[in-house]
Amino acid sequence: MAITVHLDEVLKARGMTSKELCATVGITSLLSIPRSGKAKGVRFATLNRICCALECNVGNILQCDGELEAEHEE
Repeated sequence: MAITVHLDEVLKARGMTSKELCATVGITSLLSIPRSGKAKGVRFATLNRICCALECNVGNILQCDGELEAEHEE
């Protein structure tokens, strides 16, 4: 995948669980899909709230490997 998600690592470094992050950010669902790397997208507003809650930058959570992802992966 062209973009990898490092949310688990950031959560661990901050000593926070995904449930705690959800409560802090104010979202009702767990972040299991974005954390798994299988999400098709994430809203900037949500990403902004996550970064503020974790006191980090987007680059700490998301990383691009420089490869173009196929349009229709199976």
